Amino acid sequence: MDTTPTYRTELLQVAEAVAREKGIEPDEVIVAMEQAIQKAGRAKYGHEHDIRAEMDRRTGEIRLRRYLTVADPVENEFTEISPAEAQHKKPGAEIGDELIDELPPIDLGRIAAQTAKQVIVQRVRDAERGRQYEEYKDRVGEIVNGIVKRNEFGNVTVDLGRAEALMRRDETLPRESLRTGDRVRAYIYDVRGEPRGPQIFLSRTRGEFMKKLFAQEVPEIYDGVIEIKAAARDPGSRAKIAVISHDSSIDPVGACVGMRGSRVQAVVAELQGEKIDIIPWSPEPATFVVNALAPAEVTKVVLDEEQGRIEVVVPDEQLSLAIGRRGQNVRLASQLTGWDIDILTEEEESARRQEEFQSRSQLFIEALDVDDVIAHLLVAEGFTSVEQIAYVPIEDLTDIEGFDEEVAEELRARAQTWIDEQERQLDARRKELGVSEEVAAIEGLSPAMLVKLGEAGAPYEPVKTLDDLADLAADELIEILGEDAPGEEEANAIIMAARAHWFEDEPGAGGSAEPGGEAGAEADAETQPETQA
Repeated sequence: MDTTPTYRTELLQVAEAVAREKGIEPDEVIVAMEQAIQKAGRAKYGHEHDIRAEMDRRTGEIRLRRYLTVADPVENEFTEISPAEAQHKKPGAEIGDELIDELPPIDLGRIAAQTAKQVIVQRVRDAERGRQYEEYKDRVGEIVNGIVKRNEFGNVTVDLGRAEALMRRDETLPRESLRTGDRVRAYIYDVRGEPRGPQIFLSRTRGEFMKKLFAQEVPEIYDGVIEIKAAARDPGSRAKIAVISHDSSIDPVGACVGMRGSRVQAVVAELQGEKIDIIPWSPEPATFVVNALAPAEVTKVVLDEEQGRIEVVVPDEQLSLAIGRRGQNVRLASQLTGWDIDILTEEEESARRQEEFQSRSQLFIEALDVDDVIAHLLVAEGFTSVEQIAYVPIEDLTDIEGFDEEVAEELRARAQTWIDEQERQLDARRKELGVSEEVAAIEGLSPAMLVKLGEAGAPYEPVKTLDDLADLAADELIEILGEDAPGEEEANAIIMAARAHWFEDEPGAGGSAEPGGEAGAEADAETQPETQA
C-alpha cells in the first residue's frame, strides 16, 4: 500500500500547525523544511553540488534536484558543465543555461533527520522573531499587560503572550516584589531588533507610564480635552503632574481626581501607593512654580531668566513643607517646571535684603563720596551699581525727592570719575598680568574680564595671547569669567574673533602681510628660491 500521498499531506498539516502556534506564515515553515531537506541532500550527495529541494505548496510533494550551469571553460566540475556535454542532456543548451537533474527522494537517517529538525527549528525561530519585531516596533509608548515569567536579581522577564519583554531592575518600582505568575502592567519604552531577536523593554517608573494610566482612567485626557503638560516622579513614593483644560467649563484637577478621588486612587493603586499631586499648569513661570510647590504656601517669587533660576520665599513655618522629606517636594517641582528653585524663608530673605542694602549703600558712599542719606535714597530707588548712576538719563535722578539737576549732574560726574579710575586700575593690572593688546581689543571683553583671563588658574592656564583665547571652548571661557561671563552666543563670538587671525594669511582670505613685516619676511623666505653663496 502506498502511503506517500498521506505522508506528503501530513507535512503540509505540520507546517500549518507550527505556523499557527508561532504566529507566522505557513510558507515560512515550508521554506524551512525545504532548506532542511536540501541540507540533508547535500550531505548525501556531496556539499560541493548545487542541490536544491522544493515542496509543492498544494500536494506536499518534495522534489530534489541538482543544478548545473553551462560554462566554457568549466572551472567547477561539480556545479558547471561544458557546452558539448550539455548538448547530450539538452540539445540547444547555451552558455549560462541551467540544466536540472532530478534526484531520487532521500530516506532521512537519524543524524540527517536531527540536522533537518535543527534547521527547521532555527528558521521558525528566526521567522517568529521577525514577526515579533514587526508587531511591537510601532507599539512604543503603549501600556501592555503580561505575566511574570521569571525574576532574576530584580530583572523581570514578562510574557506578553506573543512575545517576551524585559523590565530592568531600575525600571521596576522600589519595594515592589514581582513573583512568577503575577500579572503586571507596564509601559513599552523601547523595541530594538538585535541578532538574538527583538528586545522589548518595559518600565513602571517613567513619567510616561503614569500619563498613560491617567489617560486610561480619565476619559477627558483620552479625548484630548484635558492635557498632561508635564510629569515628575520619585517612583514608588511621590509624583506631580501638571494639567490644563482646553475647555473652560471643565476643571482639569477635579476631572483627574474624580468622584471621591476614584480616578486618581486607581492610578495610585497601580503605582503601589505612590502619592500624586495634581496641579494646574500655567504658561507663567512664576505661577507654575508656585502651583508646583503645593501644598506649601509661597509669599514671593523672583525670576532670573538668564540663569534659568527662580527664588521662592516662603513663611518660616512652611519651609520644611516646601522642601519636603529629603528635598523631595522641591526636587519634583524643579523637574516638573524645568526651573532651578532656591527656597528662602521670609527671615532669610529679609536678612539678605538688609545685607544687600548695606553693601550697596557702602559702595555708593565710597565711590561717590556722599553721606549715608543720599546713598540710602539711591538704593531705595533701585540703583544697584555705579554704572547705572553714570549712564541713566538725568531725569531718573532728578525724580528722586530732594535731588535737583545740579545734584544729579554732580552724582553722574562722580560716578564717571570712579568708573574711569576703576578701568585705569584694571588696565594696569591687565598689563601687569601680560594680557596682550590684541586680546584687549576684542569687542565684548571688559577690563574686569581681561583681568580674570590673566588670573585664570587650574585647571586652566592664564589667557594672555590671541592663540590662548582662540584655543578655548565657549563653556571654558564662561567658567573662567564666572559671574562676569557673557551668554553662550556672545562667548562663541569672542572666541571666533580671537581665531580670525588664523585665516588672514590663507589664500583667498582677503588679508595680506605688510612688506618688510615679520609675516611678510616669513612669506618671502618661503617663496624665494635657494641661492648659493
